[in-house]
Amino acid sequence: MDPARAQPARPALSGGRQASGRLGGRIRGWLPEGRSLPETTWRRRHTMIVRFALLQAVAIGAYGLVQRFPLADCAGETLLVVVPALLALLEQASRRLRTISATVSLMFACAVAVDFARGVTEAHFLFFVMIGVVALYQDWTAFIVCLGIVVVHHAVLGSIDPSAVYAGANERAHPIEWALIHGAFVLAACVAHLVAWKANEQQELSDPLTRLANRVAFTEELDRALQAGPEPVSVIFVDLDDFKQVNDSAGHRIGDEILVAAARRMLGAVRDTDLVARLGGDEFAVVVPADADEALTVAERLLDSLTAPVLVGGRHHLIRASVGVADSLLAGSRRADDLVRDADLAMYGAKSAGKDRVAVYRAGVDQQVRNRATLAVDIQQALQRGELELYYQPVVRGASGSLVGAEALLRWHHPVQGLVSPDLFIPLAEETGAIHAIGAWVLSQGIGQLASWQATLPSGPDLSLAVNVSPVQLDREELVANVDAPLRATGLDPSRLTLEVTESVLVGDLDRARLQLAALRQLGCKVAIDDFGTGYSSLAYLSSLPVDTIKIDRSFIAGLTLRAGPSVLVQAVVDMARALHLNVVAEGVEDQEQQAVLNHLCCPLSQGYLYSPPVDAATFARLAARWPEPAGPRPFGGLVGLAADLP
Repeated sequence: MDPARAQPARPALSGGRQASGRLGGRIRGWLPEGRSLPETTWRRRHTMIVRFALLQAVAIGAYGLVQRFPLADCAGETLLVVVPALLALLEQASRRLRTISATVSLMFACAVAVDFARGVTEAHFLFFVMIGVVALYQDWTAFIVCLGIVVVHHAVLGSIDPSAVYAGANERAHPIEWALIHGAFVLAACVAHLVAWKANEQQELSDPLTRLANRVAFTEELDRALQAGPEPVSVIFVDLDDFKQVNDSAGHRIGDEILVAAARRMLGAVRDTDLVARLGGDEFAVVVPADADEALTVAERLLDSLTAPVLVGGRHHLIRASVGVADSLLAGSRRADDLVRDADLAMYGAKSAGKDRVAVYRAGVDQQVRNRATLAVDIQQALQRGELELYYQPVVRGASGSLVGAEALLRWHHPVQGLVSPDLFIPLAEETGAIHAIGAWVLSQGIGQLASWQATLPSGPDLSLAVNVSPVQLDREELVANVDAPLRATGLDPSRLTLEVTESVLVGDLDRARLQLAALRQLGCKVAIDDFGTGYSSLAYLSSLPVDTIKIDRSFIAGLTLRAGPSVLVQAVVDMARALHLNVVAEGVEDQEQQAVLNHLCCPLSQGYLYSPPVDAATFARLAARWPEPAGPRPFGGLVGLAADLP
């Protein structure tokens, strides 16, 4: 069947109806959408308006007495203003009813003032003042109440007792006509406030940089979702990790582009029913109309969307985030402030657990956050209090088992919490800036210790030392001086010192990293890329950096077995390093089978519990003094046993 014939014929709209439709569309576009105020904003304004109404009641009563009205009349008229104001204070009443009550109180105050003033024209101006006050509600009902009370008061009371409403003879003779005229003026005043309301709605409810919803729109949407019904509502709180370092090193323009890229990815990761907002800085939030389980799925998808590096300014930059999730059931509240607070606490829990992860709010999270805050304060005093110590883990030539050096690893002996994990306190030291003093101490201590071993141990002259350098330290020019000073003081051969940086420097400020690493190599030191394979480095960048060694992350070594064959990734890294004339260290070697595969792949150096856990300086010296002559790889735990046997 012809589709055109399948539809019943409809007469064409007349020109008048078309014009009417266009006019109606324009009017609807001109009118405010009627967006509700956020609950906290409404409550603040409502409290102010009700207090003003009660003051009006007192002032009106006093004005009536001044005008020599009977005390009973003044009391009755005052009560007429007070009662609706008191009703507006009832918490159990709906928001709409409380708005109407406060508006009625204010408009009754105007009517009484006109009555006490015997209808003089100036008294009517008070109506326009009160319309401006109730406009703060941004509620259609308030304007309708104002208009209705004015027209009814002027028409009814003007007909019953014209002298109480109108001062002029013409107005008294035609009260209905003048009631409509006054109503028209009130309507005009309402229209003026509607224009202001529309302009207020058209203010930026989106973030000017990312075009996401801003904090105002987020709060409004969250309030609306929480008030809609008993269904659970969740908030996802997102904070980009180490973003300040990006701004400091790459500049705010690059930082802004990264924020825009992160916003775009987050928008692509959420559902149509979710609202993504930028709260400010590097903080984002998502309203999810669902429980924490569904929100967790959204949060994990959101975090996954940020993993790939973003190309900005010709360089790749990593975006990492700590994400917290809370819902109204977990919070035990349907107040927006409570829900955002709990999601924020969960986010800090994710940061304290190592960043780049999602955490769901649970009871006790606030205590974890307080503990983290306490540690953040304590880490700044740990160095002065002598709570820090360097441990050393042997680095071994895998094929022969000979000891070639060690990696210095920082440990914190907290006086209350005991041994604190480096995964926890190193990020705290970076965030608080304590890492600069601690890093300088580590370099001085480690270089001094190696110089001492070279002078006292039989194998000392052949030992080298690897020291970790934080990306935060790379941002300071003083890093080179902090390396150079202890080298000069001890006379240590700089080639015996390797400075390890994480792979993240390759996707940060590459030019700055290159300059700093080149300066360190000019001193004669070597440079290693630690945890290689866990980030998103480019081989082109890697080949352009002054790097001597690649350390393969332990997560790739764990899967090496003789039965499964060598890992393709490990083999690729070893082959690539050989092509670039780089040394390779395999981290996390725990058993003989893994070492056998590494030998097959011609990986030269190994480090892990197969040879020894990290130990203090004295224990390492005893291990080195009793280290067996090269005789092939040792059985699993061979030197762990040696360490246990040492006095």
